[in-house]
Amino acid sequence: PSGEEQGGGEIRDWSFLIREALKAREAAYTPYSHFKVGAALLCGDGTIYRGGNIENASYTPTICAERVAIFQAVNQGKREFEAIAVCGGPEGGELQYCAPCGVCRQVMREFAVPKQFRILIARSPEEFKEYTLEELLPESFGPDNLKQ
Repeated sequence: PSGEEQGGGEIRDWSFLIREALKAREAAYTPYSHFKVGAALLCGDGTIYRGGNIENASYTPTICAERVAIFQAVNQGKREFEAIAVCGGPEGGELQYCAPCGVCRQVMREFAVPKQFRILIARSPEEFKEYTLEELLPESFGPDNLKQ
């Protein structure tokens, strides 16, 4: 259902964060796939970091929009994250529901509480799906697994 939380609990207006992800998408560098993705990360203190996917001719060094946003936030000393909005689709085409890849989900797990962190996969500020990280990365491995 559009604009409704998938995992139960309180429904929140996330349109502001989705609009930020749409702005981030404009800066994506995609000369090869022409598939632009934007992400907007909401930190615990209300700060928002944007990221667009960045491609490379040799493909392997390409980085997803979600990791660009997260790494920028971490580089600025942020460690508490509340939610991320992701918007993606072909350049000049309609937006699709664009779920984070497995690598991005694992990076999110490093810095987020899986039961609380929200992932918004959006086609527009009004049409989106909301999940928790735990729903998209069940039985995850994280920092707690390494504590003795």
